[in-house]
Amino acid sequence: MGHVVLLGDSTFDNASHLGHGEPDVVAQLRARLPAAAGWRATLRAVDGAVTDEVGLQLDRLPPDASHLVVSVGGNDALGHAEVLGEEVRTVAEALARIAGIGARFRRRYRAMLGAVLARGLPTAVCTIYDARLPDPRQRALAAAALTAFNDVITREAFARGLPLIDLRLVCDRDEDYANPIEPSARGGEKIAAAIADLLARHDFARRRSEVFGGEGGDGRG
Repeated sequence: MGHVVLLGDSTFDNASHLGHGEPDVVAQLRARLPAAAGWRATLRAVDGAVTDEVGLQLDRLPPDASHLVVSVGGNDALGHAEVLGEEVRTVAEALARIAGIGARFRRRYRAMLGAVLARGLPTAVCTIYDARLPDPRQRALAAAALTAFNDVITREAFARGLPLIDLRLVCDRDEDYANPIEPSARGGEKIAAAIADLLARHDFARRRSEVFGGEGGDGRG
């Protein structure tokens, strides 16, 4: 028996961005988990949450939670979106600004992950998918800037031997998005598939990092 809890932001809590009757991520995950084996899924992620707010979600964990999956950081990045329009004199100055933002995010993400792991439950984390902005130039710039955030997430996961779902590989098509920054029902289906695959195949006892999310979200270690 297992009870997986989803923590973080609208990557998981995407119901308000879907059309009428379309299933959200947690509903699609429940449909994929082996009910006969007693698996359940609970949503504690909150649309709009930033890294510092995951602690509030931890306070509401079900008492029988067995696994945690965390997807957060996208709203932290949105809070610095204005940097893409700032003027600088050199490339080095631009990189220094991005590096400073990344360093501040690292402190927050590290503290958040420490609080999650203190619960003593098997845990997986997710990268931030690329924003599907309509303007190709803005999309490319946003993807480049997000590398500072995703570098933090991957380094912190690998340093602790945690499995990682790379949502950049999962949500890789325009139809995976309900809007530029929220997963559609199709994207949610692929996210749910990657989570279910990780839970089925990853050996948490080994404390060895694996990356899941290739092949359109079906998961590849």
